[in-house]
Amino acid sequence: MKKITLVQMNDSHAYLDLHPELFWEHGKAAYRSAGGYARIATVLNQIRQENPGQVLFLDGGDTFHGTYPAVHTKGHALVPILNALQPDAMTAHWEFAYTPQGFKSLTNELDYPMLAVNVYQKNTVKRFFKPYEVIETAGLRVGVIGIASNIVDKTMPPHFSEGIFLTNGEEELPEIIHTLREEENADLVVLLSHLGFPQDMHLLEKVPGVDVDLSAHTHHRLEQVVRQGSTLVVQSGSHGSYLTRLDLDIDEGQIIDFRHQLIEISADIKPDPEVEALVQTALQPHREELNQIVGETRLALHRGLNLEATMDNFLLSALRHHTGAQIAFSNGWRYGAPVLPGPIRLNDLHNIVPVNPPVSTVEITGEELWAMLEENLNSVFARDPFQQMGGYVKRSLGLRVFFKVENPYPTRIHKIFVDEVEVQPTQRYQAAFITEQGVPAAYGQNRQQHPEKMIAVMQTYLKQTGPFDLGLQGTFTLI
Repeated sequence: MKKITLVQMNDSHAYLDLHPELFWEHGKAAYRSAGGYARIATVLNQIRQENPGQVLFLDGGDTFHGTYPAVHTKGHALVPILNALQPDAMTAHWEFAYTPQGFKSLTNELDYPMLAVNVYQKNTVKRFFKPYEVIETAGLRVGVIGIASNIVDKTMPPHFSEGIFLTNGEEELPEIIHTLREEENADLVVLLSHLGFPQDMHLLEKVPGVDVDLSAHTHHRLEQVVRQGSTLVVQSGSHGSYLTRLDLDIDEGQIIDFRHQLIEISADIKPDPEVEALVQTALQPHREELNQIVGETRLALHRGLNLEATMDNFLLSALRHHTGAQIAFSNGWRYGAPVLPGPIRLNDLHNIVPVNPPVSTVEITGEELWAMLEENLNSVFARDPFQQMGGYVKRSLGLRVFFKVENPYPTRIHKIFVDEVEVQPTQRYQAAFITEQGVPAAYGQNRQQHPEKMIAVMQTYLKQTGPFDLGLQGTFTLI
């Protein structure tokens, strides 16, 4: 019998240091500081010392994008930090924000491989990255297969997928598993996936042969291993606030026992000095600017709810204030560390919307509004997980939607109201939005992109309106 320890990080979103994190405890939201790569390094070092030569550290992606130092340097600020953590492999999603070629250039600086079985060049139909890596450790041959987020060329801005296309991996996976088992003599097959938890469960139901699935994208904090057939499935939250440790006992290519821990990267963990120095070097050029106080909030801002969130009510309030629009939309992002009651700093604004997109407006009819929201609800709640396109329900303000989640597409919505008046199919409504995900290009007329960007709009809003205090409005209501 042989032993191996898998350590998983996913969706750390470039949160370099301690930050506020949301926890659901005692029936309500609680907040405390967590995360940071220096504390992650301490935990990793302890696990490696306990199990010398038996540890694989695997990164599920959404690593090089999400905070100002990362976006400002197109991910390069994180390279020395991640190399110091010594991952064995990674896959990706938001990393494509730097364009596929920019991302590939970034991976050339890494000391570990980027894996994606499902990313192809359009002109050659050749794979853009290696599909798998065989890693020898603990006397075992471990085949690690990467699957990048398949929504990159479907719902993300066009520059994310210039020259590439992505699949969901269903067709590719059986062949790769066969290659690993029969040609590479793998003792263990690990899937490093950024498809999302529902998508992974669906894929594993269709394709047997994976021993362990390290899932990502949906920010699940899985406190226990989930089984899909014979596959063990884990996921480790987001923002680098958790790691998963999975200890496996292997005998003749079979997992005969396992032990699982979801490890909180708590503030009382002593930072690793080497990685802490690298983190501070990355933060230092931006520290003075990002620490500026730009306003105040009287309530906690977070994205911990699917249908509506206070963080996005703040963002959308600023949009409506700036444009005078009746309604406002943004994407249902999951990332973004909470902002606690009290001062709001410039750093918080960049965490809320790190892409800092321009403001846009559009006229949209009631009929288009209905169709757009039905489409979005299906992208979140589709019965077929492969039709779920990531994120929470579209963030909206200025309207109320009553819907039945159990209904099939396109029959979920029961009523929509704008300014307490029922929406009329032919009436036009003025809408403000950010990014093409706020109001997709297929909807609306008289689309205009304004010169102002969202960070500046939020700053002006705080300056002109004072402390923010708009709580949940019941924008989307299940009936």
